[in-house]
Amino acid sequence: MQGASTEPTYRQGEHLVVVMNAPPRNRPRTGKTAEIKRSRTETHLAEAPPACDTWFLRSRRVPGVSDSGSMCGRYVSTRGPDDLARQFQIADQDLGDPLAPSWNVAPTDEVWAVLERPPRDASTGAPAARHLRRLRWGLVPSWARDTKIGARLINARVETVHEKPAFRRAFARRRCLLPADGFYEWQRIEDRETGRTRKQPYFIHAADDQVMALAGLYEYWRDPDARHDDDPSAWLTTCTIITTEATDAAGRVHPRMPLTVADEHYDVWLDPSHQDTGALRDLLEQPAGGRLDARPVSAAVNNVRNNGPQLVDAVAGPETGATPPDRDPGP
Repeated sequence: MQGASTEPTYRQGEHLVVVMNAPPRNRPRTGKTAEIKRSRTETHLAEAPPACDTWFLRSRRVPGVSDSGSMCGRYVSTRGPDDLARQFQIADQDLGDPLAPSWNVAPTDEVWAVLERPPRDASTGAPAARHLRRLRWGLVPSWARDTKIGARLINARVETVHEKPAFRRAFARRRCLLPADGFYEWQRIEDRETGRTRKQPYFIHAADDQVMALAGLYEYWRDPDARHDDDPSAWLTTCTIITTEATDAAGRVHPRMPLTVADEHYDVWLDPSHQDTGALRDLLEQPAGGRLDARPVSAAVNNVRNNGPQLVDAVAGPETGATPPDRDPGP
Protein backbone atom coordinates (compact mmCIF):
# COMPACT_ATOMS: atom_id res chain seq x y z
CA MET A 1 0.00 0.00 0.00
CA GLN A 2 1.01 3.57 -0.42
CA GLY A 3 1.16 5.74 2.67
CA ALA A 4 1.68 9.18 4.03
CA SER A 5 5.18 10.51 4.56
CA THR A 6 4.54 12.64 7.59
CA GLU A 7 6.26 12.00 10.92
CA PRO A 8 4.35 9.28 12.80
CA THR A 9 3.27 9.67 16.39
CA TYR A 10 2.52 6.88 18.83
CA ARG A 11 0.28 6.24 21.77
CA GLN A 12 1.89 5.80 25.13
CA GLY A 13 2.64 2.19 26.07
CA GLU A 14 2.56 0.81 22.55
CA HIS A 15 4.95 -1.86 21.36
CA LEU A 16 6.43 -0.97 18.01
CA VAL A 17 9.75 -1.18 16.20
CA VAL A 18 10.20 1.15 13.25
CA VAL A 19 13.07 0.49 10.85
CA MET A 20 14.22 2.86 8.11
CA ASN A 21 15.81 1.20 5.07
CA ALA A 22 16.40 -2.00 7.02
CA PRO A 23 19.41 -4.09 5.92
CA PRO A 24 19.10 -7.74 4.94
CA ARG A 25 18.72 -10.19 7.79
CA ASN A 26 22.27 -11.53 7.45
CA ARG A 27 23.77 -8.10 8.03
CA PRO A 28 23.78 -6.26 11.33
CA ARG A 29 21.43 -3.30 11.63
CA THR A 30 23.26 -0.05 12.07
CA GLY A 31 22.48 3.59 12.52
CA LYS A 32 19.02 3.83 11.00
CA THR A 33 17.05 1.75 13.48
CA ALA A 34 14.81 3.53 15.94
CA GLU A 35 13.06 1.51 18.59
CA ILE A 36 10.18 2.80 20.59
CA LYS A 37 10.24 1.03 23.92
CA ARG A 38 7.02 -0.51 24.83
CA SER A 39 5.17 -2.47 27.44
CA ARG A 40 3.78 -5.93 26.85
CA THR A 41 0.45 -4.55 25.79
CA GLU A 42 -0.88 -5.12 22.27
CA THR A 43 0.70 -3.56 19.20
CA HIS A 44 -1.13 -0.79 17.34
CA LEU A 45 -0.73 0.76 13.93
CA ALA A 46 -3.23 3.52 14.59
CA GLU A 47 -0.61 6.24 14.80
CA ALA A 48 1.94 4.69 12.44
CA PRO A 49 2.35 5.86 8.85
CA PRO A 50 -0.47 4.35 6.74
CA ALA A 51 2.13 2.62 4.57
CA CYS A 52 5.68 2.84 3.53
CA ASP A 53 8.56 2.41 1.17
CA THR A 54 11.33 3.66 3.44
CA TRP A 55 9.28 3.12 6.60
CA PHE A 56 7.90 -0.25 7.47
CA LEU A 57 6.83 -2.13 10.55
CA ARG A 58 8.60 -5.19 11.87
CA SER A 59 7.14 -7.75 14.20
CA ARG A 60 7.93 -11.33 15.16
CA ARG A 61 7.48 -13.74 12.28
CA VAL A 62 4.83 -16.37 12.84
CA PRO A 63 5.14 -19.63 10.87
CA GLY A 64 2.68 -19.80 8.00
CA VAL A 65 1.90 -16.08 8.04
CA SER A 66 3.12 -13.64 5.42
CA ASP A 67 2.48 -9.94 5.10
CA SER A 68 -1.08 -9.45 3.99
CA GLY A 69 -0.57 -7.07 1.07
CA SER A 70 -2.40 -3.99 2.23
CA MET A 71 -4.61 -1.86 0.05
CA CYS A 72 -4.84 0.99 2.49
CA GLY A 73 -4.63 1.80 6.13
CA ARG A 74 -7.63 4.10 6.38
CA TYR A 75 -11.26 4.21 5.34
CA VAL A 76 -14.46 6.14 6.02
CA SER A 77 -17.52 4.78 7.83
CA THR A 78 -20.20 7.27 8.85
CA ARG A 79 -23.53 5.41 8.65
CA GLY A 80 -25.40 4.79 11.89
CA PRO A 81 -26.59 1.38 13.09
CA ASP A 82 -30.23 2.01 12.18
CA ASP A 83 -29.32 2.87 8.59
CA LEU A 84 -27.04 -0.16 8.33
CA ALA A 85 -29.66 -2.46 9.82
CA ARG A 86 -32.11 -1.40 7.11
CA GLN A 87 -29.59 -1.66 4.29
CA PHE A 88 -28.33 -5.10 5.28
CA GLN A 89 -31.73 -6.46 6.43
CA ILE A 90 -30.74 -7.06 10.03
CA ALA A 91 -33.68 -7.97 12.24
CA ASP A 92 -31.62 -8.10 15.43
CA GLN A 93 -32.71 -5.12 17.51
CA ASP A 94 -29.84 -5.45 19.98
CA LEU A 95 -27.35 -3.28 18.11
CA GLY A 96 -25.35 -2.32 21.17
CA ASP A 97 -23.71 1.03 21.71
CA PRO A 98 -23.38 2.98 18.45
CA LEU A 99 -20.01 3.81 17.01
CA ALA A 100 -19.33 7.45 16.29
CA PRO A 101 -19.09 8.32 12.58
CA SER A 102 -15.48 8.25 11.45
CA TRP A 103 -13.85 9.85 8.43
CA ASN A 104 -10.50 8.36 9.45
CA VAL A 105 -10.91 4.71 10.44
CA ALA A 106 -7.47 3.26 11.25
CA PRO A 107 -6.11 -0.19 12.14
CA THR A 108 -7.10 -1.40 15.63
CA ASP A 109 -10.18 0.87 15.60
CA GLU A 110 -13.56 -0.67 16.29
CA VAL A 111 -15.63 -0.92 13.10
CA TRP A 112 -19.11 -2.05 12.12
CA ALA A 113 -19.36 -5.54 10.66
CA VAL A 114 -22.33 -7.46 9.29
CA LEU A 115 -22.12 -11.21 9.99
CA GLU A 116 -24.23 -14.30 10.44
CA ARG A 117 -23.89 -16.73 13.34
CA PRO A 118 -25.72 -19.99 14.08
CA PRO A 119 -27.58 -20.20 17.39
CA ARG A 120 -25.59 -21.29 20.44
CA ASP A 121 -27.74 -24.41 20.68
CA ALA A 122 -27.13 -26.03 17.31
CA SER A 123 -29.59 -28.82 18.15
CA THR A 124 -32.51 -26.46 17.54
CA GLY A 125 -31.82 -26.52 13.80
CA ALA A 126 -32.46 -22.77 13.58
CA PRO A 127 -30.72 -20.99 10.71
CA ALA A 128 -27.90 -18.55 11.23
CA ALA A 129 -29.05 -15.07 12.26
CA ARG A 130 -27.69 -11.84 10.84
CA HIS A 131 -26.14 -9.34 13.25
CA LEU A 132 -24.44 -5.96 13.24
CA ARG A 133 -21.42 -6.13 15.51
CA ARG A 134 -18.46 -4.00 16.58
CA LEU A 135 -15.17 -5.69 15.67
CA ARG A 136 -11.57 -4.56 15.91
CA TRP A 137 -9.82 -4.02 12.57
CA GLY A 138 -6.74 -6.25 12.34
CA LEU A 139 -7.35 -10.00 12.40
CA VAL A 140 -5.93 -12.05 15.27
CA PRO A 141 -6.06 -15.79 14.43
CA SER A 142 -7.41 -18.06 17.14
CA TRP A 143 -4.03 -19.79 17.46
CA ALA A 144 -2.02 -16.58 17.97
CA ARG A 145 -0.14 -16.35 21.27
CA ASP A 146 -1.10 -12.69 21.66
CA THR A 147 -2.87 -9.90 19.77
CA LYS A 148 0.21 -8.24 18.28
CA ILE A 149 -0.11 -10.04 14.95
CA GLY A 150 -3.41 -8.27 14.26
CA ALA A 151 -1.64 -5.02 13.45
CA ARG A 152 -0.14 -6.71 10.39
CA LEU A 153 -3.26 -8.51 9.23
CA ILE A 154 -5.54 -5.62 8.32
CA ASN A 155 -5.87 -6.94 4.74
CA ALA A 156 -5.87 -10.38 3.11
CA ARG A 157 -5.00 -11.00 -0.54
CA VAL A 158 -7.81 -12.70 -2.45
CA GLU A 159 -5.21 -14.65 -4.42
CA THR A 160 -4.13 -16.58 -1.31
CA VAL A 161 -6.84 -15.99 1.31
CA HIS A 162 -8.12 -19.58 1.01
CA GLU A 163 -4.63 -20.99 1.59
CA LYS A 164 -2.89 -18.88 4.24
CA PRO A 165 -3.11 -20.34 7.76
CA ALA A 166 -4.03 -16.95 9.19
CA PHE A 167 -7.11 -16.64 6.97
CA ARG A 168 -8.25 -19.96 5.51
CA ARG A 169 -10.50 -21.10 8.38
CA ALA A 170 -12.13 -17.68 8.62
CA PHE A 171 -12.62 -17.58 4.84
CA ALA A 172 -14.43 -20.91 4.97
CA ARG A 173 -16.60 -20.22 8.03
CA ARG A 174 -16.46 -16.61 9.26
CA ARG A 175 -17.06 -14.07 6.52
CA CYS A 176 -18.47 -10.60 7.06
CA LEU A 177 -19.21 -7.29 5.38
CA LEU A 178 -17.63 -4.01 6.48
CA PRO A 179 -19.73 -0.99 5.47
CA ALA A 180 -17.64 1.89 4.11
CA ASP A 181 -18.30 5.22 2.45
CA GLY A 182 -14.93 4.97 0.71
CA PHE A 183 -11.25 4.48 1.42
CA TYR A 184 -7.99 6.42 1.23
CA GLU A 185 -4.90 5.74 -0.84
CA TRP A 186 -1.64 7.61 -1.20
CA GLN A 187 0.09 8.45 -4.48
CA ARG A 188 3.68 9.56 -4.94
CA ILE A 189 3.83 12.94 -6.64
CA GLU A 190 6.42 15.61 -7.30
CA ASP A 191 5.77 18.85 -5.42
CA ARG A 192 5.69 21.66 -7.98
CA GLU A 193 7.17 24.17 -5.59
CA THR A 194 10.00 22.14 -4.05
CA GLY A 195 10.61 19.49 -6.70
CA ARG A 196 10.56 16.85 -3.96
CA THR A 197 8.51 13.69 -4.05
CA ARG A 198 5.80 13.33 -1.45
CA LYS A 199 2.66 11.26 -0.96
CA GLN A 200 -0.70 12.77 -1.78
CA PRO A 201 -3.78 11.24 -0.14
CA TYR A 202 -6.83 10.48 -2.29
CA PHE A 203 -10.35 9.61 -1.20
CA ILE A 204 -11.79 6.84 -3.40
CA HIS A 205 -15.54 6.23 -3.32
CA ALA A 206 -18.45 4.99 -5.41
CA ALA A 207 -19.41 7.45 -8.12
CA ASP A 208 -23.01 7.38 -6.83
CA ASP A 209 -21.85 7.71 -3.17
CA GLN A 210 -23.55 4.47 -2.16
CA VAL A 211 -22.19 2.47 0.77
CA MET A 212 -19.56 -0.11 -0.16
CA ALA A 213 -19.95 -3.57 1.42
CA LEU A 214 -16.28 -4.46 1.80
CA ALA A 215 -15.62 -8.19 1.84
CA GLY A 216 -14.14 -9.17 5.18
CA LEU A 217 -13.31 -12.05 7.49
CA TYR A 218 -13.61 -12.22 11.25
CA GLU A 219 -12.05 -14.39 13.92
CA TYR A 220 -12.31 -15.05 17.65
CA TRP A 221 -9.29 -14.99 19.93
CA ARG A 222 -9.37 -16.09 23.55
CA ASP A 223 -7.14 -14.37 26.06
CA PRO A 224 -5.19 -17.16 27.79
CA ASP A 225 -4.97 -15.07 30.94
CA ALA A 226 -8.76 -14.98 31.37
CA ARG A 227 -10.02 -17.62 33.79
CA HIS A 228 -13.55 -18.16 32.53
CA ASP A 229 -15.01 -18.44 29.03
CA ASP A 230 -18.07 -16.44 30.06
CA ASP A 231 -15.92 -13.45 31.03
CA PRO A 232 -16.58 -10.79 28.31
CA SER A 233 -12.95 -9.72 28.47
CA ALA A 234 -11.84 -13.26 27.63
CA TRP A 235 -12.75 -12.89 23.97
CA LEU A 236 -11.57 -10.51 21.24
CA THR A 237 -13.29 -10.47 17.84
CA THR A 238 -11.26 -9.01 15.00
CA CYS A 239 -11.57 -8.60 11.25
CA THR A 240 -9.65 -8.06 8.03
CA ILE A 241 -10.48 -6.72 4.54
CA ILE A 242 -9.95 -8.80 1.38
CA THR A 243 -8.03 -7.02 -1.39
CA THR A 244 -7.21 -7.54 -5.06
CA GLU A 245 -5.27 -5.88 -7.87
CA ALA A 246 -6.70 -2.42 -8.44
CA THR A 247 -8.45 -1.17 -11.56
CA ASP A 248 -10.16 2.04 -12.65
CA ALA A 249 -9.69 5.09 -10.44
CA ALA A 250 -8.12 3.09 -7.62
CA GLY A 251 -5.55 1.57 -9.96
CA ARG A 252 -4.30 4.99 -11.00
CA VAL A 253 -3.49 5.74 -7.38
CA HIS A 254 -2.32 2.39 -6.00
CA PRO A 255 -1.97 -1.20 -7.30
CA ARG A 256 -4.38 -2.82 -4.82
CA MET A 257 -7.89 -2.12 -3.60
CA PRO A 258 -10.58 -3.75 -1.45
CA LEU A 259 -13.11 -6.20 -2.84
CA THR A 260 -16.84 -5.90 -2.24
CA VAL A 261 -19.93 -8.07 -2.33
CA ALA A 262 -23.01 -7.05 -4.32
CA ASP A 263 -26.28 -6.95 -2.40
CA GLU A 264 -27.72 -9.91 -4.34
CA HIS A 265 -24.87 -12.05 -2.96
CA TYR A 266 -25.05 -11.00 0.71
CA ASP A 267 -26.96 -14.11 1.74
CA VAL A 268 -24.50 -16.58 0.24
CA TRP A 269 -21.40 -14.68 1.36
CA LEU A 270 -22.53 -14.38 4.97
CA ASP A 271 -23.97 -17.89 5.35
CA PRO A 272 -21.37 -19.94 7.30
CA SER A 273 -22.73 -23.18 5.81
CA HIS A 274 -21.37 -22.22 2.37
CA GLN A 275 -17.75 -23.37 2.35
CA ASP A 276 -16.87 -23.82 -1.34
CA THR A 277 -13.89 -21.45 -1.47
CA GLY A 278 -13.87 -21.26 -5.26
CA ALA A 279 -17.53 -20.30 -5.44
CA LEU A 280 -17.07 -17.82 -2.61
CA ARG A 281 -14.18 -16.08 -4.38
CA ASP A 282 -16.37 -15.77 -7.48
CA LEU A 283 -18.80 -13.61 -5.48
CA LEU A 284 -16.21 -10.88 -4.94
CA GLU A 285 -16.08 -7.86 -7.22
CA GLN A 286 -14.64 -4.39 -7.63
CA PRO A 287 -16.17 -1.65 -5.47
CA ALA A 288 -19.22 -0.09 -7.15
CA GLY A 289 -18.66 -2.36 -10.16
CA GLY A 290 -15.57 -0.31 -10.99
CA ARG A 291 -17.49 2.98 -11.17
CA LEU A 292 -15.29 4.93 -8.79
CA ASP A 293 -14.31 8.53 -8.21
CA ALA A 294 -10.96 9.53 -6.71
CA ARG A 295 -10.23 13.02 -5.47
CA PRO A 296 -7.16 14.52 -3.76
CA VAL A 297 -7.74 15.46 -0.14
CA SER A 298 -5.83 17.23 2.59
CA ALA A 299 -2.76 15.64 4.19
CA ALA A 300 -4.60 16.10 7.51
CA VAL A 301 -5.87 12.54 7.06
CA ASN A 302 -2.32 11.30 7.65
CA ASN A 303 -2.80 11.78 11.39
CA VAL A 304 -5.51 9.60 12.94
CA ARG A 305 -6.16 12.22 15.60
CA ASN A 306 -7.81 14.26 12.84
CA ASN A 307 -11.40 13.41 12.05
CA GLY A 308 -14.47 15.02 10.53
CA PRO A 309 -16.14 15.45 7.13
CA GLN A 310 -13.56 18.02 6.06
CA LEU A 311 -11.08 15.17 5.54
CA VAL A 312 -12.89 14.04 2.37
CA ASP A 313 -13.20 17.54 0.87
CA ALA A 314 -11.32 17.93 -2.39
CA VAL A 315 -8.24 20.14 -2.37
CA ALA A 316 -6.68 21.86 -5.33
CA GLY A 317 -3.73 24.00 -6.37
CA PRO A 318 -0.43 23.99 -4.46
CA GLU A 319 -1.77 21.59 -1.82
CA THR A 320 -2.18 18.72 -4.26
CA GLY A 321 0.67 19.19 -6.71
CA ALA A 322 -1.04 16.64 -8.93
CA THR A 323 -4.00 16.24 -11.22
CA PRO A 324 -6.58 13.85 -9.75
CA PRO A 325 -7.46 10.75 -11.77
CA ASP A 326 -10.29 11.20 -14.21
CA ARG A 327 -13.69 9.91 -13.22
CA ASP A 328 -14.37 6.47 -14.63
CA PRO A 329 -17.44 6.85 -16.84
CA GLY A 330 -18.59 3.28 -16.29
CA PRO A 331 -20.36 1.20 -18.88
